[in-house]
Amino acid sequence: MTRYRVMAYVTGVLLIVLCFVAVPLKLFAHNGVLSTAVGIPHGMICYPLYLLTTFDLYRRVRWPLGKMVLVVLAGIIPFLTFYVERRVVAELRERAAAAPRADAAV
Repeated sequence: MTRYRVMAYVTGVLLIVLCFVAVPLKLFAHNGVLSTAVGIPHGMICYPLYLLTTFDLYRRVRWPLGKMVLVVLAGIIPFLTFYVERRVVAELRERAAAAPRADAAV
């Protein structure tokens, strides 16, 4: 879960910087330096790692495929990554808290 959380935050922050700072600078100030400096690491390193960590989490917690797709898509919409990350963490913490009680009842 920690790997997913880190990648969700890194991906979300870089996406916000890219969408709200770098791209407007490129379009309106004709300065593409920040766009290149943020866009390449985001697209070639961070987002693929976000996909891999999401898939790893999906595999470990046995989510339905549709849920994994929604979590992956959250990584391409600014600010949604943070909301989904909080929901995923809350769900996994609830699962972890409920697991010992289910075993103790048997």
